[in-house]
Amino acid sequence: MTEARGGGAEIVVFSSLFPSAARPGAGLFIRERMFRVAQRRRLVVVSPQPWFPGQSLIRRVRAGYRPPVATFEVQQGIDVHHPRFLSLPGVLRRLDGLSMALACLPLLRRLRRDGARLIDAHFAYPDGDAATRLGRWLGLPATVTLRGTEVPHSRNPVLRRRLRRVVRDAARVFSVSDSLRRLALELGADPRKTEVVGNGVDVGVFHPVDRAAARARFGLPDDARVLVSVGGLVERKGMHRVLDCLPALRAQWPDLHYLVVGGASAEGDMRAELEARTARLGFAGRVHFPGTLPPAELKWALSAADVFVLATRNEGWANVFLEAMACGLPVVTTDVGGNREVVGSAELGRVVPFGDASALTAALTDALRTDWDREAIIDYARRNQWDARIEQLLRAFDTIVGIRSGDAEFAPR
Repeated sequence: MTEARGGGAEIVVFSSLFPSAARPGAGLFIRERMFRVAQRRRLVVVSPQPWFPGQSLIRRVRAGYRPPVATFEVQQGIDVHHPRFLSLPGVLRRLDGLSMALACLPLLRRLRRDGARLIDAHFAYPDGDAATRLGRWLGLPATVTLRGTEVPHSRNPVLRRRLRRVVRDAARVFSVSDSLRRLALELGADPRKTEVVGNGVDVGVFHPVDRAAARARFGLPDDARVLVSVGGLVERKGMHRVLDCLPALRAQWPDLHYLVVGGASAEGDMRAELEARTARLGFAGRVHFPGTLPPAELKWALSAADVFVLATRNEGWANVFLEAMACGLPVVTTDVGGNREVVGSAELGRVVPFGDASALTAALTDALRTDWDREAIIDYARRNQWDARIEQLLRAFDTIVGIRSGDAEFAPR
């Protein structure tokens, strides 16, 4: 194997949710974080892909189901491996952690011989479970970042036991929000090895662009009121909950439009259902589905809107909130996960109880009426850029493996 950065990588980024040519939008927030780390430390990515015999037959019915991924890619000069592991649907998914670890063992053993000193996993299950197993087998420290799926997993008695073992065995438990850190402590993590490292935002990519030009891209009238949501078109993200608010809002703003940016994800695809709901509500032509947009294009959709809304059921740290704020948008969202930590004041938006449709409608009404200080919102996003997060991660990694930050051996190449 030839390492793209010249020599063996010291950090193995371990996550089954990572962008690939087959799934370019998967796990962008992980790549954003770790490829910035790669500017200071040599790393390689191992992104295991679930597989079982006959899954290609399912794709005949569900076109986006587990799309085939190349076993190896180079992304921005970084080696990305996609080993397959046996993952059977249904209750046997509880074996994914062990199966993933066994499938990745030969590759990790080779990476260790080439100089790997740390496994950095994202999501506690199955990735963190596999990574901590591999760490034990190979004598490598493993860190785990909790990103939100741990909340529903912790309610499953079988998976909860897996999570307890992960947070116990990890060399460091990072979390993208304090609410997830509290969950890690509840699961038995040592407080001394837990740390909150929130996501950041790239203000070079996310910033306001000309509103009239942005609206013209999506066929929106210049004088309309516009809401926007960004995320997978799945139940958890709650676009259908926003749709149900539109009739009451239209009574006050007859020119209301709603821009729904996103597409299918591993959790499913509700687009047909959302379009049918839109028609039943009488909003055909007022709700727009442009599909998934690459990060460089997303600022246009955000700049076309007046208010960002995400009525999500569960969230760790929604990076898209900071991306919307960097474009000057206030955020209306639900009081779940780390949402209140991101939308931390009334100057940034409104946070409402999950499942309270009246409260969501009232918050959207208030947000559409409010004369927001959009420069203050943008300034808040600027204060949450990636730089400080990356410095925090590097200090933690260096402490775990005994690397001196100024060591020339680990300088960028």
